[in-house]
Amino acid sequence: MTLWFGLILMTAAAAWAVLWPLARRGNELRSGSDVAVYRDQLAEIERDRAAGLIGESEAAGARVEVSRRLIAAADAQTGPPSSVSSATWRRRAVAVVALVVLPFGAAAFYLALGSPSLPDQPLAPRLAASRSDTSIDTLIAKVEDHLSHHPEDGRGWEVIAPVYLRLGRLDDAVKARRNALRLNGATAQREAALGEALVFAANGVVTAEAKAAFERAIALDADRVEAKYFLGLAAEQDGDYSQAAATWRALLEAAPPDAPWIDMLRGALARVDRAGASGRASGPRNDPSDEQVASKLAPEQRKAMIEGMVERLSERLHRDGADVEGWLRLVRSYLVLGQPEKARAAVVDARRALAGDAIKLRRLDDLLKGLGLEG
Repeated sequence: MTLWFGLILMTAAAAWAVLWPLARRGNELRSGSDVAVYRDQLAEIERDRAAGLIGESEAAGARVEVSRRLIAAADAQTGPPSSVSSATWRRRAVAVVALVVLPFGAAAFYLALGSPSLPDQPLAPRLAASRSDTSIDTLIAKVEDHLSHHPEDGRGWEVIAPVYLRLGRLDDAVKARRNALRLNGATAQREAALGEALVFAANGVVTAEAKAAFERAIALDADRVEAKYFLGLAAEQDGDYSQAAATWRALLEAAPPDAPWIDMLRGALARVDRAGASGRASGPRNDPSDEQVASKLAPEQRKAMIEGMVERLSERLHRDGADVEGWLRLVRSYLVLGQPEKARAAVVDARRALAGDAIKLRRLDDLLKGLGLEG
């Protein structure tokens, strides 16, 4: 009801604004004032002649001129009947438009395009609805819907990957990074981003796939800082503390003084320096700090962490198989994980790698006897 009352008031105001000028007969008022002026001039001429201020001939000429103007003003005031009726018709037509066509036309237009039955919508609820429409969940849902219909949109995968990381949707982040790399082409940044996602998904363990991604990033850009850091972390997790220290020390030497990651890198370097000074053998880390971290993980996360470390150890031994203790640790790890087939395959690989060194081969056999895998 309030809405309709307001519309009626606005329509009445608009009609009044149109009709008000039409109610004023400007031409007639202006002509009437001219007639009065000319009559005053005639009376003044008579007064001046009677007072002897002007002669008879001058008074007669002035009366003729003023009389001519008076007649013209009188004619303009009355006007011919046709012009008066025409002006009256125009005013009436405009009045009809203002009083009938304008309000009814506006009402018909509103009823056709408007929604008079809708309830009031205050500003605060509308703003709240607008904010909810732009929430992060809504935006992610829109991007995911777009990617479900356009899975080859590499830019979409690249945009949503870091969002998945921040939300802790690590498996989705890995998938998005892989798709972005496949569709957009290999760059150092994309390879390093895939490696980071794989590390986060493995609870901080630099898996073999992540390490390969970082190595590809370094091949494309030798100065890629994050790739170098994680390669150093992979070396530390493999127990190769000297390699980790060398990698991180080189990073520190080349870093700008205001780099935000310097303090973190110094702490990591101090950690591997202490580990190296303690004389730990090469191989996967197995110190109290690792046990404390593993104890806080869920069983499946703990298993993934151990499998990642074993996988990297296997890769290292297949590159350089001279480490007898490393082969023994690999065999023992497979047995602990309940993978006896892989343990026996590792024994075969160890014998093949140490075939040229009889002393190490004999030592390996002695160590394997303790596990019941001799011969």
